Amino acid sequence: MSTPAQSTRQTAEVLVAEDSPTQARRLQHILEQQGYHVTVTANGREALEAARQRKPAIIISDVVMPEMDGYELCRRVKAEAGLGDVPVILVTTLSDPQDVIRGLESCADNFILKPYDEHYLLSRLQFVLINREMRQVERVGMGVEIFFNGQKHFITADRMQILNLLLSTYEAAIQRNKELKHSQEELRSLNAQLEGANKELESFSYSVSHDLRAPLRAIDGFSRILEEDHSERLDGESRRLLKVIRDNTRRMGELIDDLLEFSRVGRKPAASARIDMKRLVEETLGEVGAAAGRRAEVTVGPLPPGYADATLIRQVWINLLSNAMKFSGKRERPVVEVTGYEDAEYNVYCVKDNGAGFDMRYYDKLFGVFQRLHDAEEFPGTGVGLAIVQRAVAKHGGRAWAEGKVNAGAAFYFTLPKREGM
Repeated sequence: MSTPAQSTRQTAEVLVAEDSPTQARRLQHILEQQGYHVTVTANGREALEAARQRKPAIIISDVVMPEMDGYELCRRVKAEAGLGDVPVILVTTLSDPQDVIRGLESCADNFILKPYDEHYLLSRLQFVLINREMRQVERVGMGVEIFFNGQKHFITADRMQILNLLLSTYEAAIQRNKELKHSQEELRSLNAQLEGANKELESFSYSVSHDLRAPLRAIDGFSRILEEDHSERLDGESRRLLKVIRDNTRRMGELIDDLLEFSRVGRKPAASARIDMKRLVEETLGEVGAAAGRRAEVTVGPLPPGYADATLIRQVWINLLSNAMKFSGKRERPVVEVTGYEDAEYNVYCVKDNGAGFDMRYYDKLFGVFQRLHDAEEFPGTGVGLAIVQRAVAKHGGRAWAEGKVNAGAAFYFTLPKREGM
């Protein structure tokens, strides 16, 4: 013996209006598996013509379609004497509160939230079909003038349509809220896993770097003894090879130092204190200029004070200023400019030089660990400095970026969030 629901399926013809062939085939498959007779159309105009010819038991229409959208299709169906009692379900994302008002104005019977769950779709469809006769018996016209979002709307849907539409909207909102909570829980779990993995990686980097120092010191020490105490026994090629060993040992030492610094920046919690940024830059310039062994024409403009960890931000300035002096050092007149300004939310700082610049096509590599855009023989370095800059700035909620052109200089920027009362 068939149930009322099964009987409804066996006699019900469903008209689908969906411009996406993939979505249309999926919807048709779901409904035909349940015993419904399905007609598929590609837009509202085709759906209206098919409805006039076949008079379906129900219409399921996407809202966004070419030629005639779902709201207009619903209005046309409800306005025709032979079709006015055909229920219309609108498939929508409900991304705008105005969607509900437009659904009421068009006299839609129900909403299905997109992307839809198969079980939810079938339950909504069955609910509308079962309640169709009740709506026909109790149909009472309602003309209600409402104000929403500063505009006046006139709703002519019957009581059952309004109730069903509002309930389905509420149900969709509850479902969306559940999905959002689930996504937030997943995000928290992923963040915890990522934080754990980062700590393990930083600890591993620190341990490996620390353990590499001992054999490296031994290589450098014995190489120096050979170079100083036994050089007379070595021919020119042997002395050259010995120098290569010592040069590479020193470079490995620099790599380890930078890797340790990169790891330290990641582990160190960022403190917060007011920084006289211009004074910090001027102090840093003295250190960098002495270490670089060259002089560039450096101008420091007005800089807004920062609110950050002074140690970390000092390292940011050291790396940016060192790079600017290094890459402009081959110019006849190297120039470095330090500027800063405030916008609505951040303090923005910039170090600009007239040096070698870089190709913006390789920008994605610029802030990566051990990534270099220039030959190490021409511009020595380990390729960790800018990664340290990015990590230190990110720990304060800011960001770092750059602009450059080959042989036309580069400008490196970073931001720090503004604080009240500074």
